[in-house]
Amino acid sequence: MSSAIDDTPISPILNSTTNQQRRDSLEKHLQTRPELQDLKDRHILLNTSVAPGLQAAQAELARQQATDSLRKHLEKRPERDELVDRNILPVRPDVAPALQAHAKELEKHMLADNLEHKIKERPDPDQLIEKGILDNSEDPRSPSE
Repeated sequence: MSSAIDDTPISPILNSTTNQQRRDSLEKHLQTRPELQDLKDRHILLNTSVAPGLQAAQAELARQQATDSLRKHLEKRPERDELVDRNILPVRPDVAPALQAHAKELEKHMLADNLEHKIKERPDPDQLIEKGILDNSEDPRSPSE
C-alpha cells in the first residue's frame, strides 16, 4: 500500500503557446469592446452620474414616481357616461370594439336609406293643397313674388 499523495494539478499545465493565444484573444476582444456611450445608448449601462451603490435606489424611485403619476391620472379619468356624452365613446357598448366602426357605418347607411325612402313617399304639393295643408300661395312650384 502506497501512502503517497497525488500532487498532480487539477487543470493541465498550459504551455507558453496556449498562454500567448489566450492573451491575443483577450487583446482582440478588448479592441472590439463597445464604447461606454454605446453601452449607455443600448441601455446596458445606466446613463447616470449617481454612485453605483445608489443606482438601484434611483431606479426604484423613478419607477415609484411613474406608478404614482399613473395612479393619479387614472383617478382623474372621466367616467364612461361622460365620455359617451362628449361623443368620445360610442353609445352602444354591446358591439365589439372591432365591429364598432362597421356598426356606425351601417347605422349611417340605414338612416340615409330611411330618409331617401321617406322623401320618395312624401306627397307632392297638389296633394297637400287638396288636403288643405298648403295654400295655393304656398305652392313651392309657383314663382315667388
